Amino acid sequence: MHLLVALEDSEPGWAALEFACTEHADDEITVIHAVDPTDSGYGEVAHLGPEALLERQREEAEELLADAEARAADHGCSIDTAVVVGQPADAIVDYATENAIDLIVVGSHGRTGFSRVLLGSVAERVARQAPVPVTIVR
Repeated sequence: MHLLVALEDSEPGWAALEFACTEHADDEITVIHAVDPTDSGYGEVAHLGPEALLERQREEAEELLADAEARAADHGCSIDTAVVVGQPADAIVDYATENAIDLIVVGSHGRTGFSRVLLGSVAERVARQAPVPVTIVR
């Protein structure tokens, strides 16, 4: 089985990685981080320019994935990593479709009500759009 773990630097994101490493240690695991070029702090694009901002986001993603490799190794688990660019839910689903993924594992903050409507849920969008089963970890 080939698992795809969508990682963000949050407790639910790290819980998704831990779940994959403990429950599927013998399976092939790929951990990705989606860099969203439209997600920037106030004035970053104007200050840095879009290319420099994207490069900075990629560097931060590589650091995050290096941390993921170390945490996976702590669990005796070997992972592959990749950085994808795009709106996170779409990028995750596209990666799964293009790479013969059997299961997607994603963390969720578990928001409900108005905050979920206002902020949206990447996990929910992935679950609705994915061509394969999705495990949501909190």
